[in-house]
Amino acid sequence: MPTPTPRLIKKYPNRRLYDTGASRYVTLNDVYQLVIEKTEFAVLDARSGKDITRSILLQLIAEQEQRGAAMMSEEFLSQLVRAYGGPLQALVGTYLQQCLRLLMAQQQPLQDRMRSMVGVDPVATTGSLAERSLEIWREHAGGQTATGSEPER
Repeated sequence: MPTPTPRLIKKYPNRRLYDTGASRYVTLNDVYQLVIEKTEFAVLDARSGKDITRSILLQLIAEQEQRGAAMMSEEFLSQLVRAYGGPLQALVGTYLQQCLRLLMAQQQPLQDRMRSMVGVDPVATTGSLAERSLEIWREHAGGQTATGSEPER
């Protein structure tokens, strides 16, 4: 079975987005909906042909952060900026991606467990998720801590 081709969206110099599959101009809200629906897509600069999908996704995140209750604190964003160019840049990206993937995979089972157990401590449940995240971090760090030394045992 052939792999489906991602939906192609072109961004024109006038900042307008054109969905070539639907043959119509779309808004960032339309692109947001594609993300929510897990529709594969790529955004290309119409003039240069350069893939600008990542910058469009970052723009969507920035808009979501400004709309309501922010998901990322200023401290977190500052730490993320500082991670760029550092020796752990690739590791930080992989670690955050794995943590979010784990959290999303555990979201429904966690909600189901909390719903079925009266009096469960949500902090303890969150703590076990944090411990699992730390395990993932150590796996990706090759057994080293962020300082480069071996973890204490």
